[in-house]
Amino acid sequence: MQFDPNHLSALAAILRHGSFDAAADELSVTPSAISQRIKALEDRLGVTLVHRGTPCTGTPAGLRIAQHASSIDLLEAQLNRDLSLEQNHGAARVRIAVPADVLATWFMDAMAAVDGLLFDLVIDDQDHSAEWLRRGEVSAAITVGGQTITGCDTFSLGQMRYLATASPSFADKWFPDGVTSKALQVAPCLTFNRKDNLQKKWVTQVTGKRLSPPTHFVPSTQGFVEAATAGLGWGMNPERLVQKGLSNSTLCEIIPESPLDVALSWQVGRILGLALKPLTQAVKKQAVQALRPPA
Repeated sequence: MQFDPNHLSALAAILRHGSFDAAADELSVTPSAISQRIKALEDRLGVTLVHRGTPCTGTPAGLRIAQHASSIDLLEAQLNRDLSLEQNHGAARVRIAVPADVLATWFMDAMAAVDGLLFDLVIDDQDHSAEWLRRGEVSAAITVGGQTITGCDTFSLGQMRYLATASPSFADKWFPDGVTSKALQVAPCLTFNRKDNLQKKWVTQVTGKRLSPPTHFVPSTQGFVEAATAGLGWGMNPERLVQKGLSNSTLCEIIPESPLDVALSWQVGRILGLALKPLTQAVKKQAVQALRPPA
């Protein structure tokens, strides 16, 4: 099926900005023209593509088609580079699923090393970012090692180290006799969101038991570190983010030398492999500096 480029650009702009008016401003047309383009596309396909609301959001079909439009832009940009043609439509946009901890520690440097791209980041837990690729809603993703996606090229990046950290006063209060299963069952921990299972993985790793400690939900990477420093709870923090706190003793490992290493991979849709090669190279380069070698 051949899509009208104007229809695709309208859909992508709506989902990017969350409204028909903002999409119209970006494309320099009227909101009525945007509405007509979406209606024509929905009528042709026989499915709803946009949930009208505040903000407007995409249906599964809408998200998939918007990603198709983004892929076309990336491929056209690559063709222009290969043929040394003048690019008049500006930078291509790439949508990537990235875990919050990865974004906060090293992925920004990879993004900054690449010219000619506009980034649309989807923040999700590394255990779940692969699902965005499976659904065809992103062009690439940082995923947990071993979760290979059909139709994608996979590059092992290394291991991201997490440390179970808390304030010294918290450790003294909740673990006076050491970090036991009984103490972990009642000591408050920190959880990024309901998809985050790093704390439970670490508990199982050190105790051999599956426990469900009481938890605070703190959906912020920096806030996670600050919550641990403030004595709110213990949590699994990226090693790079707690080095200062460990060195000045505002944080401590609740069990020294008991890290949790998470293997990470970079996966990119195979059809876009060449178009995103500069980004792939930048990601691999930064990963060498930021992560521990693969096991």
